[in-house]
Amino acid sequence: MSAAQPNVGTIAWHDLTVADAGSLRDFYSKVVGWRAESVSMGEYDDYAMATPRTGESVAGVCHARGTNADLPAQWLMYVIVADVESSARTCAELGGKVVVSVRPLMGGRFCVIEDPAGAVLAMYQPAA
Repeated sequence: MSAAQPNVGTIAWHDLTVADAGSLRDFYSKVVGWRAESVSMGEYDDYAMATPRTGESVAGVCHARGTNADLPAQWLMYVIVADVESSARTCAELGGKVVVSVRPLMGGRFCVIEDPAGAVLAMYQPAA
């Protein structure tokens, strides 16, 4: 995610989590022109995908391992929220599910929810 902190309600990032991130990294590099930058996850690499002209990272292609193991193979957008724990509670109260519980991410906190229709969304609260 970029260093600048977007406003609440804005989309800050997109991730794709799949079994073979390497092949999808190459697919999107060829199809849309993104340049892949390796992001070490310890025993394997995920990828930050950057625009060819500016080099700005705009998306991630991740392996379905570790905390990502249960995420569906779909583009997941991260929306900025004011209070991720409060938003997760409200999600559950309104019939949604918390798929990935609130945890740290890039200096802030995030979680993944599923709405009552089955659509999945990540919510991200930047560090104060």
